[in-house]
Amino acid sequence: MTDVWPIGVFTSIDAGFGVHLDVVSELGIPTIQIHTPHADQRTPARAKEFLAQCQAAGITVTCVFCGFSNESYADIATTAKTVGLVPEVTRQERAIDAQLTAEFARELGCDTLGMHIGFVPEDRNSESYRDLIAVTQALLDELEEHGQKLHLETGQETAVHLLSFLSDVNRKNIFINFDPANMILYGTGDPIEALKKVAPHVRSVHCKDAVWAENEEDRGTAWGSEVALGKGDVNMKEYLTTLKEIGYKGPLTIERELSEDRAQQKIDVGEAVSLLESLRAELWS
Repeated sequence: MTDVWPIGVFTSIDAGFGVHLDVVSELGIPTIQIHTPHADQRTPARAKEFLAQCQAAGITVTCVFCGFSNESYADIATTAKTVGLVPEVTRQERAIDAQLTAEFARELGCDTLGMHIGFVPEDRNSESYRDLIAVTQALLDELEEHGQKLHLETGQETAVHLLSFLSDVNRKNIFINFDPANMILYGTGDPIEALKKVAPHVRSVHCKDAVWAENEEDRGTAWGSEVALGKGDVNMKEYLTTLKEIGYKGPLTIERELSEDRAQQKIDVGEAVSLLESLRAELWS
């Protein structure tokens, strides 16, 4: 891997998210984050098989992202009701499922778990918030026993609210996977300013682009739109410049959700790789 900012992509084994592994291999991309496979695929044998594929292609798995049954990103309101550990009705079973994903990650030799934890409650004194803290702490303590850590993906909270949550969780193995496009998609804040605020906690990033919801008054209640890298409102040069300023040297993981159009996905990812390599050369020359 390149020592500074190796290129990566978000992919999956079987869940249909992210870039297909054959595209990763064809483009010669050295790192991946993966979405956890369905439960029946989270076996030592499947991990061994997938790891062998990665090793043959010179690919390193840097993070395994949790995914839970019945999550939906149909709209922001549905996302708030269904995603992550926040929904109370599924919180305990999903915490257990996250532990199983962590086991699968260990089979892949990966020490990092990723997660959209969901829309963290605003009321820090509420019973739901306090229970979310306790469940998150228990998961982190379990991960710590195995030398693992958790990266929470940004987007569903403002930077300030996310920092408050991290402070309340108060564990040394919880960090941030920063996704600038999500700040735009969810309408939760300017991505560059947010990155500067959460900088000490950032341990992994996504390189994804988006445009704000058309009407400013709809931001936070209606989706913005994901677009190809460099075509949106993130400003990738400013984003990477800020990553350099805060001392981030880890993978630049491209996320491009076009699973239904693999040909266009390959084009977009290839162009994203070229853009990131060009900016990397410019900023680290």
